[in-house]
Formats: sequence, structure tokens, C-alpha cells
Amino acid sequence: MAALIDTNVLVYCYDFRFPEKQRTASRLLVEGIARDSVRVPHQAIVEFLAAVTRPLGKEAPLLAPNEARREAEEMLSTFEVLYPNDALMRTALRGAAAYGLPWFDAHLWAYAEHYGLGELWSEDFQEGRLYGTVLIRNPFSARGVG
Repeated sequence: MAALIDTNVLVYCYDFRFPEKQRTASRLLVEGIARDSVRVPHQAIVEFLAAVTRPLGKEAPLLAPNEARREAEEMLSTFEVLYPNDALMRTALRGAAAYGLPWFDAHLWAYAEHYGLGELWSEDFQEGRLYGTVLIRNPFSARGVG
């Protein structure tokens, strides 16, 4: 069964400040691509562009805008990208109410629930918790993924 990838997994692939997370994220994506076992919501690509082009305090961003756009284009070609629809938005609204999730987390979870994905890989949710039919896995925790 395929897993949904959160933005933080995509960003860590380019974040030299966290070398262990960078290695983990890169490995997971390479393995997921090889197995066709990962899906990316369009929301994560939008958030990826914002995150990697944001300056890091007084330091330059992780990627220059042209590099970030090129990487986003590559993601669109490499991954099965999932898009929202009315039913997904309604699921997100119900998820926010039922689980008390912040809107963007509820929206992300709704992709997995709506598209029947059994896992959501993110460090932004409670590890091991089941929201509806979706199990949360933190690939950067001691329990990790795979």
C-alpha cells in the first residue's frame, strides 16, 4: 500500500543542516520511487517551494528560486501527485473538527484518507496514531519507517 509524503520529507532532502534527516528522507524517497509506494499531495509541492526558497535567518535559502522550481517540476514528473476535490475538502473539514487538527494538517491527512493510503509520513503528527484509516509514521523518529 502506498504512503502519503508530507512536505517536511521533501524539504529535508535539501536541508544540509540536518544531515541524518537528509539521508533518511533521500533514502525513503528513492526506495518509494523504486517501489511506486509513495504519493505526494499537490499541497506538499506548494509548501516545498515556499519552504526551500525562504531565507534561513541571515543565510541564503536552501535553494534558489530557479532551482526550487526545477525540483518541483521534477517532483511532478517523478511522483504520482494527488489533487484535491470537493469530497477531499469535506473530509478535511470533518477531520479538523473530529481530531482537532490544524487546517493544513487536516487537509494533508484528508489526502491520505480520501485516496485510501494507509500511512502518512510526517514529523508533524503524533507518531503511531491512527486518524480514521490512516496511520501516522514519523520517518525521523527512532521507530521510523521501513
